[in-house]
Amino acid sequence: MYRARDQVENEEWLAAIDDAAERLDLDGDAKSRAIDLFLSTVPTEERSKRATVAASLYAGALIAGDRRSQSDVADAVGVSRLTVQKRWKGLLEEFGLEPPQW
Repeated sequence: MYRARDQVENEEWLAAIDDAAERLDLDGDAKSRAIDLFLSTVPTEERSKRATVAASLYAGALIAGDRRSQSDVADAVGVSRLTVQKRWKGLLEEFGLEPPQW
């Protein structure tokens, strides 16, 4: 879980989630799950945060049943599709969820 202070310290990245969720036309549940995933697994290294935003959005949308392609999420956040592909499963595992095995 995360603390309220985590939200304050990561306002810039939460705004990036908001912006990308709007571009992807994600529903509120998917965005909320992405925010929870991000804040619960936020990396300490600043350079890793954009990748975590992308992975959180992809996984949050997947969990909420409002699925988007890795390419669409990557484009909305400004990372490569490979970044999303490499990170989303580990993010779910770190959050305590088991990724699908398709």
